[in-house]
Amino acid sequence: MDLVKSMEVKGEHNHTEAKKYKWKQKLTPIGFISPVLLIFSLFLFFPVLFAFYMSFHQWGMIGTPEFVGFHNYVRLFQDPLFWTSIKNTLIFSLSVPLKVAIALFIAVLLNQKIRGLGFYRAAFFFPVVLSMVVVGLVWQWMFSPSYGFINYLLEKLGLPLQNMLIDSDQAMIVLIIVSIWKGLGSNLLLFLAGLQAIPSSVYEAAEIDGANSWQKFWHITVQLLKPTTLFVLIITLIGSFKIFDLAYVITGGGPGTSTMVLVHYIYQEAFQRFDMGYASAAAYVFFIILFILTLVQMRMFKSDSEF
Repeated sequence: MDLVKSMEVKGEHNHTEAKKYKWKQKLTPIGFISPVLLIFSLFLFFPVLFAFYMSFHQWGMIGTPEFVGFHNYVRLFQDPLFWTSIKNTLIFSLSVPLKVAIALFIAVLLNQKIRGLGFYRAAFFFPVVLSMVVVGLVWQWMFSPSYGFINYLLEKLGLPLQNMLIDSDQAMIVLIIVSIWKGLGSNLLLFLAGLQAIPSSVYEAAEIDGANSWQKFWHITVQLLKPTTLFVLIITLIGSFKIFDLAYVITGGGPGTSTMVLVHYIYQEAFQRFDMGYASAAAYVFFIILFILTLVQMRMFKSDSEF
């Protein structure tokens, strides 16, 4: 009996030790990442929750916040400048398909066996590593009506000079051109990675079946790149809605309000007029718009991406 009891006690002890070991295995990784989680929570989750709280208050960064309920949201939807900023942001975001198409086209070209391939890839990616402010200042100089390089070329070609930065109909075109140049490299690398993941045997089989270049591109490349295309579309759309640096540096939201985008509007309300509650409400409306657009895109591509 004593031997049986001792074996039972030993078995229970081993079981307890095993449970402790399992818990230790689970808690050890959490211990290692806890500093990152703390910083992440401090600088992301807390500001998000605090902004939601502030959207129902009126606060000028000094004093005690005053609860106003949904007044900030009502006021927001009644502000014509808010709707103007949404309209300008949507107009700017219409360039997303063009950005994706250009990146895909160049990626297909660079996926061929050509000399100097590394140089071309580095050249296209170079704008990505540049500061947005630097890019904005350089292109502001290039599009300058009086001494810009673009007008210099137009003059040499005998074409009429353009006042693109001070023309409300052309200023948005400038932002679109610069954003295409700036973001091309990152989309290009994503498409190149997707292209290199497509087995060459699929193209070889298509050639045996008599497919031409266009048929191979449309029925193989485009179809197999749909998961990559979905990802590129989503991040490019989000990036287009988040545009602020270029608009602020190149046009400052002008001429008039022709390039006043949504993030610039939120910045103006928060850090120039110090209406933090109102700006928080605008930020949450901005988040909801992005969330809905992302869901729509994912639903549109869902069945194709599963292929």
